[in-house]
Amino acid sequence: MNEHLLNTEVQNFINSNLESDVTALYLKKFTFKNVPYAKVLEQLESKQRCKKKLPTWFNTPNIIYPNKLNIEQTSSEVTAAYKADLLEGETLIDMTGGFGVDVFYFSKRFKKVTHCEIDEDLSTSVSHNFKELHVTNVDFVIGDGLNYLKHASNRYDWLYVDPSRRHEEKGKVFLLSHCLPDLPTHLNTYFNYSDNILAKVSPMLDISQALSELSQVREIHIIALKNEVKELLFVMSKKYSGPIKILSINFTSNGQQLFSFMQQEEPQASANYSDIQSYIYEPNSALLKSGAFQLVSETLKLNKLHKHSHLYTSENFIDFPGRTFKVNKVIPFSKKILKKEIYKAQINISTRNFPQSVKSLKKKFKIKDGGPVYAFFTTNLNDEKVVILTERHKKRAV
Repeated sequence: MNEHLLNTEVQNFINSNLESDVTALYLKKFTFKNVPYAKVLEQLESKQRCKKKLPTWFNTPNIIYPNKLNIEQTSSEVTAAYKADLLEGETLIDMTGGFGVDVFYFSKRFKKVTHCEIDEDLSTSVSHNFKELHVTNVDFVIGDGLNYLKHASNRYDWLYVDPSRRHEEKGKVFLLSHCLPDLPTHLNTYFNYSDNILAKVSPMLDISQALSELSQVREIHIIALKNEVKELLFVMSKKYSGPIKILSINFTSNGQQLFSFMQQEEPQASANYSDIQSYIYEPNSALLKSGAFQLVSETLKLNKLHKHSHLYTSENFIDFPGRTFKVNKVIPFSKKILKKEIYKAQINISTRNFPQSVKSLKKKFKIKDGGPVYAFFTTNLNDEKVVILTERHKKRAV
């Protein structure tokens, strides 16, 4: 950690340029004692990225930031707080501590937390930051977390791990065994030091594939922020072999959208089907990731438009974990008819179980994004290609 980044002139420069274009600043010449100008700009850019994602850090003076890639990869405060609320006990070890956002929230729930980080500079920076954040119950270990465990006599109530994908595995099928640390290989070793493990994995990972690599999984949490899946969490308990609970959570500006179920319920569920009714329901990204396509229909008493469309409909409005639309008109997918209805219009387009892409449809009908109308290009119960013209239905959060 370069302590000179905390110099008054450096911090004043960063704080006075929080709204500035960093690219433009690179073209200017500023000189700071004992600190390269590029390093100062790196701090500025990283802090800018924290304004919404990590407001606690952004609003705390004298924080040392890592590079912007590290900021992009770290948990947000919303998801970190959610993870911490899942756990309880006295001790926790974070095997891959990183910038320490998760550890910060774990420290509010546990008496003692251990932060392991192989990058010495990052570990030292986080230790400094926690002093500024008035966190006093975290121990910092510089080095490999697994190696630390093997040479320590401690056991922990919880072990947390956030594996990162190996760089050389780009473009290949994404497996947990392609990550560092290799969770499937080390899982039983981890269970020697804790009976409970929480693993955060890439949201790109296929859930079925992950379950084929892991054992003793008790819960799976799929977390989305404003309809973008950010985290996939696996909760594991030593020797657990019971049913797996799956929870999909979407954090919106109005609250949470939640849908939970037991894994064995989906293959046993039967969806209902119907023609398009007064309302259309589009599942949020977390719910789509969960794969509960039949169960949503059965549980919420909604009808699917088609086996592969993953759009739902009803005559009467219900609260739904996703977006809800009021149907204005349903028209067949006919170039002649659509030219009269939507040609050169300003419309928001989505496709579900449809052979053409949004890009090609916009080009074909010269459509511009925006406006109150939402058009769903999809396939109905009779395998007919149709376009559903709708408007958003305002509702309270689930």
